[in-house]
Amino acid sequence: MPNSAMKFDKRKTAGAVALLFAVLLFASCGLKGRNGIPPEVDTLITTFSEDLAEGRYEKIYNEAADEWRRDATLEQSNKVFETLKIKLGKPGNRALLSASEQSSSNGQLAGHSYVLQYQTRFERSEGMETFTIVERDGRFLLARYFVNSTALK
Repeated sequence: MPNSAMKFDKRKTAGAVALLFAVLLFASCGLKGRNGIPPEVDTLITTFSEDLAEGRYEKIYNEAADEWRRDATLEQSNKVFETLKIKLGKPGNRALLSASEQSSSNGQLAGHSYVLQYQTRFERSEGMETFTIVERDGRFLLARYFVNSTALK
């Protein structure tokens, strides 16, 4: 085979490999939502925010992961949510700062989890929200929620 034909075949093969890689990359991104976060996790955060804004604290507590209920009683959770409502108001726009997916066979958060941090504009101030979401029996559940804001001091 002439040398120029060999070069053409190599370029053609390299192009096909690049195209295949791009297709595989695009297909794998389709399994996750925006920013690599599964749509179920986004939905969970949206539902949590709506429940928080409407004062459905008991619903949040009852639907949370076991880790949440081990760390706080319903009364403690309600007190924290009331403080957030008084000092910050309802959560508004969020900008994702970081998202990490973790998988661990031991520790407090054994299993598959996501930790998401958002810069959030509340009604009365700004803050940073951190959500820890765990997967249990194929469902995503809120295990922890933390807000850091100067308005809370």
